[in-house]
Amino acid sequence: MTVTCLIPAWNEAARLPAVLAAVVGHPLVDAVLVADDGSTDGTAEVARRHGATVLSLPRNGGKSAAVAAGLAQVQGEIVLLLDADLAGMTARHVTDLLMPLLGGAAAASVSLRSNAPLAWRLVGLDYISGERAMFTAALRPHLAEMAALRGFGLEVFLNRIWLRAGLRIAVVPLAAVASPSKSTKRGWWRGVAEDLGMMRDIFRTVGLATALGQILALRQRRLR
Repeated sequence: MTVTCLIPAWNEAARLPAVLAAVVGHPLVDAVLVADDGSTDGTAEVARRHGATVLSLPRNGGKSAAVAAGLAQVQGEIVLLLDADLAGMTARHVTDLLMPLLGGAAAASVSLRSNAPLAWRLVGLDYISGERAMFTAALRPHLAEMAALRGFGLEVFLNRIWLRAGLRIAVVPLAAVASPSKSTKRGWWRGVAEDLGMMRDIFRTVGLATALGQILALRQRRLR
């Protein structure tokens, strides 16, 4: 099976190279596509310099729209989604995310990073993790709806697709992999505002009760 890694990125020129180092040239990854979401810091140039193909979007439309645009270009039978700001990502982590699908044990995988919120680590599942692998064909019927989502509604939208399809899901621990907080990236006040905006987008996409239900349902569908 062929694999495309899709990385949505907005003004991540400084952090993106570390992520690309883990996937560009990886023996299981056939193509790496960066969906540059209207960046103004040279993200597209950095991505090309590090060996990725770039889809340059004319304006910042948010993560969901960037992923939908990228998926329309993906050729791989499996798509691996990675956030552009990860620290500590290695080729071994990429392998761990892909092998449940390539080996036939699961139809989707999702990461549990070392800096995931304590509640998610106790539950054993990060239901809004951005590191995921899944079969591309399962997503193609939903691209228009995905593109219309509010910026951070993507992950719970993907959960809904997985659960409706009854997929078996692998939860993959990613030791030493961390995603910086929005406060670290944007400053305290703007970071808090973006965190609140993210929660607003999530609950507008599926609702609070549904989000909680997703956690329980995903745990039931995960590999033991």
